[in-house]
Amino acid sequence: MADRCVTLNSGHQMPLLGLGCWLAESHEIQGSVEAALEAGYRHIDTAALYMNEEGVGAGIKSYLAKSKKDRKDVFVVTKLPSNAMSPEKVERLLKKSLNNLGLTYIDLFLLHFPIGVKGKSDDDFFPLDENKKLVLDYGTDLIAIWKEMERMVKLSLTKSIGVSNFNVRQMRKICAIAKIPPATNQVEMHVYMQQKELQEFCKANNIYITAYSPLGSPGRTKFMGEPTGSANRMQPLENPVVKLIAERHNVSPAQVLIRYLVQLKVITIPKSTNPARIKSNFDVWGFRLTDLDMAALQSLDMGETGRIMNSTETFDMRSHPECPF
Repeated sequence: MADRCVTLNSGHQMPLLGLGCWLAESHEIQGSVEAALEAGYRHIDTAALYMNEEGVGAGIKSYLAKSKKDRKDVFVVTKLPSNAMSPEKVERLLKKSLNNLGLTYIDLFLLHFPIGVKGKSDDDFFPLDENKKLVLDYGTDLIAIWKEMERMVKLSLTKSIGVSNFNVRQMRKICAIAKIPPATNQVEMHVYMQQKELQEFCKANNIYITAYSPLGSPGRTKFMGEPTGSANRMQPLENPVVKLIAERHNVSPAQVLIRYLVQLKVITIPKSTNPARIKSNFDVWGFRLTDLDMAALQSLDMGETGRIMNSTETFDMRSHPECPF
């Protein structure tokens, strides 16, 4: 089992493979979480912004009751939303997430995005002005917020802290002042978008990357009404190189894409609410990609043009000094 986990710079172990919960409705996510834990997952990734923490918590509670396992057997990740990106809101919003999840601590608490927005309430995640423009908080102070994140560890509300959607410049800013460095950075990563500069920085600084959309988000066509930059691009699951490698190992293309990342020691969180796919996505430990396979998959990288989850297409945030794209 040791090859299925990594040891974070906080000293805590984190499973390499987890269930992503984005775009999963609260009423359906409970069953998905239970199915994942029953299939062997021990890592569940959610966020306040996903609006499904209560369902995630119910799934964890049900599984632990049925399996007789302990809370420590499940690694839970949640995130501080952009409308709470100010120091005075961090503790209150973390406690709100804990209450929603029915937990007394989080294993890993992330800053969801480096940009702050001015919501009218805790649940106003995407505040828009009269022109349908995102109401940005130009006073976002990443250093002050990070110091408050460190305090959450000292309060034992979370065991580890990290970031999400941060670029190398922002990572350098945090690492320069951190008494507790980020344990992870959760970003879009798949064979078309391999984040090579970020990989090098994180490896040099003992920070693990978590890959969201590891399969290229095949089920995503629009989010909040925006077009996807990849609408006319072949999905990674359909790529001939991926399919050839899958045939050679007698596995699915999805399993190849997931295995590629975990073999690089990239934490990976494929999302599904289908129990059969959840189980299949976890079944990547019985084969190993060859050096030739790995090189072939590495050659599929498109750099920034491979990005699928381009938030600037949804909301114009390029005027914000902390826009990571």
